[in-house]
Amino acid sequence: MKKIVFDIETKNTFAQVGSRDPVALDISVVSIYEYDKDKYSSFLEGSLAKLWPILESADLLIGFNSNYFDIPVLDKYYPGDLTKIKSLDLLEEIKKSLGKRIGLDAVASATLGHSKSADGLQAVAWWAEGKIDEIIKYCEQDVKVTKEVYDYAVANKSLKYKSLTDSLSFPIDLSEYDRVEKAVINYTLPF
Repeated sequence: MKKIVFDIETKNTFAQVGSRDPVALDISVVSIYEYDKDKYSSFLEGSLAKLWPILESADLLIGFNSNYFDIPVLDKYYPGDLTKIKSLDLLEEIKKSLGKRIGLDAVASATLGHSKSADGLQAVAWWAEGKIDEIIKYCEQDVKVTKEVYDYAVANKSLKYKSLTDSLSFPIDLSEYDRVEKAVINYTLPF
């Protein structure tokens, strides 16, 4: 099964675009991890055409808040429909299990003992300052943390989060995502 963990960073914020619709935002960087190649890669907005064949060959896209945020923003640039590729949104699965949303940083710090290196607002500031390498490092770190949370969940069928007084464990079953459901069309090839 070809799995890809991914994350995006944007050039702007909801406040800057005057909308809460993710599609109103613009991509600065997309970072991915390909399990079959054990490889991290990053793509700037101008090189997204190189990303599409990689995503199209995936059996599963793995992200955090990705069905609400990352996929709609990416789909704005994609010539096909990324929602046709099977995806696992870890935040959605956490909400199914807990009944509430828990941020990636809270889950990672309790489960893995480390957390993200920055936040999306910092990435937007780096974009404005022209610090593209910083954004890439941050985005790849987010992908790494998301991958490690996913790997832990698969291996242990549980995750943890910090409450006010303790770290609490909760069950999470991702086995339904182990089945391959391959799309049969290549969306970026001309017809």
